[in-house]
Amino acid sequence: MPQPAWHPERLAARLPFLRRRARLTAAVRAFFAARGYTEVETPYAVTAPGEEVHLSAFATERVSPIGERRKLWLHTSPEFAMKKLLAGGAGPIFQLARVWRNGEGSDLHAPEFTMLEWYCPGAGMSDLIAETLALLRAVLPPVVTCRGVTTDLAGAETLTVAEAFARYAGADVLATAGDAAALAAQAGARLRAGEEWEDLFFRLLLERIEPHLGRARPTFLTHWPAAQAALARRDPGDPRVAERFELFVCGIELANAFVELTDAAEQRARFTADRARRHALTGTPDWPLDEDFLAALDHGLPPCAGIALGFDRLAMIAAGADRIEQVMWLAEG
Repeated sequence: MPQPAWHPERLAARLPFLRRRARLTAAVRAFFAARGYTEVETPYAVTAPGEEVHLSAFATERVSPIGERRKLWLHTSPEFAMKKLLAGGAGPIFQLARVWRNGEGSDLHAPEFTMLEWYCPGAGMSDLIAETLALLRAVLPPVVTCRGVTTDLAGAETLTVAEAFARYAGADVLATAGDAAALAAQAGARLRAGEEWEDLFFRLLLERIEPHLGRARPTFLTHWPAAQAALARRDPGDPRVAERFELFVCGIELANAFVELTDAAEQRARFTADRARRHALTGTPDWPLDEDFLAALDHGLPPCAGIALGFDRLAMIAAGADRIEQVMWLAEG
């Protein structure tokens, strides 16, 4: 029987990584304080945990003093709550939040983990890319090695999704949008039974593109197809794509960022479409739409950009850890 995570021998093996994590936490807070950000805390148990199609949430229940019961969910991201604060006038904010995603577990995934999320009113994609690079350079050594991959933070690569598919998959991802057979033909891939365009998009991304990203230098993968916009706004100059980027360092997907969608009607329509797809894929029970979030958008979310960065993965990179469990003080088995 394996030793528990608190056992002195197991804890001693993790302590160098954990102490590096503690220094990293302090450095991150200092970085944002110096830039005029306010640290916030938002509820973990919420009415609606998020609308991401491929994430599964943990259910819980609140019992009132008079015995009334209300089903709640542990959030998969603090995004909705933080945007409510932005709509209320909080200004630039950041949070180190515990988040929960059911059914996850690997060397890079845990069902409960820490998300570093921040939002800057008035920022665009290039501003957020520059700030993210500044954060990496402020809290990490100039050269980092994790899981056998060494990345020099002195430079960075910015690559659009369309450029990445052309370079590594030989396909025009925008011209074939919505047409799985066309994308498969261009990429020289065999279309699997029941595989739709989105499924093939992510398969090619995982198998052919991500292995090339964020290795010698950080990679910002930008301008995602509009179907993958999530909560990002469409690019005013090219509505085929959304102002979204993902960041890769040491070959690890580290962050996901949006120039935020501020249109409540469009966001409601996207939520409705996401729910229909989630039902078709998983048949999982639903939660009420976060009407309070949509009301905040309708009231007026200021133009802004925001990013969610996996803090445990950042700690892995800082400490040179191989597995996420090495940078966690304790994890529920």
